[in-house]
Amino acid sequence: MDKRQQMKDALQLCVDAHKDELHSLSRDIWTRPELAGDETHAHDRLVRFFSQDQTWTVDGHYKLPTAFRASWGPVGGGGGEGEPALNVGFLCEYDALPGIGHGCGHNLIAEAGAAAAVGLKAALQIHTELPVPVKITVLGTPAEEDIGGKIDLINAGAFSDVDLVFMAHPAQQDVSFLPCVAVSVKYHGKASHASAYPWEGVNALDAAVLAYNNLSALRQQLKPEWRLHGIIKHGGVKPNIIPAYTELEFYMRTPQIRDLCNLKAKAEACFRAAAVATGCQVEISYPTHDYYDILPNTALANLYENNGKALGIQFPDDFHNYLAGSTDFGNVSYEVPGIHPFFYIGTDALNHTEEYTEAAGTKAQLFTLRTAKALAMTAVDVVCCPALLQQVREDFRLAKLKLEKLLAP
Repeated sequence: MDKRQQMKDALQLCVDAHKDELHSLSRDIWTRPELAGDETHAHDRLVRFFSQDQTWTVDGHYKLPTAFRASWGPVGGGGGEGEPALNVGFLCEYDALPGIGHGCGHNLIAEAGAAAAVGLKAALQIHTELPVPVKITVLGTPAEEDIGGKIDLINAGAFSDVDLVFMAHPAQQDVSFLPCVAVSVKYHGKASHASAYPWEGVNALDAAVLAYNNLSALRQQLKPEWRLHGIIKHGGVKPNIIPAYTELEFYMRTPQIRDLCNLKAKAEACFRAAAVATGCQVEISYPTHDYYDILPNTALANLYENNGKALGIQFPDDFHNYLAGSTDFGNVSYEVPGIHPFFYIGTDALNHTEEYTEAAGTKAQLFTLRTAKALAMTAVDVVCCPALLQQVREDFRLAKLKLEKLLAP
């Protein structure tokens, strides 16, 4: 049996040995859902998980209040003291959705990231004769559902010393991740008595309804893979008062970043037209970070697929091309070579539903740990084979070069 296979066998045994502890971690996060930026319980639970093994160096509040960093190593290499280490990163998410809890399964992302890191550590401990020194970094990345915590961590330099990054997301077999931007639209009119003096008012609700309908008409001319959806967050206070203020929130998604500018311009024209038609003033703002598409890395994807198949994971014919959510991991993929596969959790329920929330807390253990093993096994392939590492880096370089050419004027 070759060294790589021995390492893969060791990490599988390690993950299995810790399955109860990992399941407890996931369930504890699942039973106490917390919204983006407020994940104090989940954050503290993950920090305790890594701190209980004193071989991990844990920074409990890393760059953001509910982010953390756990590091182990380096081991291996033959170049002597000072040789740069290959830093392999695993990401954990743990924020929930308002109203339905962990309907996107972020408790499972946390479990998968922790399990993969623990498994890789076990593999590296049995074979320390590696081509280069290797260290492991686990980053707790809060606020994916709303704020884009990974983007704040990028801006704070959290990924500057990470060479590879791995993460997996629970989803159906037809889900991928698109660039996304959130827009907030506020209309300001003039209040008046809706029955006695309606002509004295300027109706901000009319503006919001017109804007909503403008966007509904716009969809007929959008490309099939583009997405535009939203809500009226504030529509007035009482039927006999002409609303002086209304607010809408919309998300826009396209497969490529360059298309977002086009879609944003079309949507803004709809918002402004509604203001002109009603005599309202309009404010258009973009309160959160833009989420990028995930930069593909064919070498890592192929390795992950091969390892997943060895564990019994079934992949569709082209598991890279799906539709239609968004993630701040896309922004990470522009900084560091990485992979972000989805994984089935044993349910036909759809993400962001109460049924999916239930499955994320009850049915998903086998599928989550199998995915974690495949991530760690893929990391083993790369750290043991310089040629594979070089191919991963070359795929990253070429993908960024292709994007630069597409975005060039």
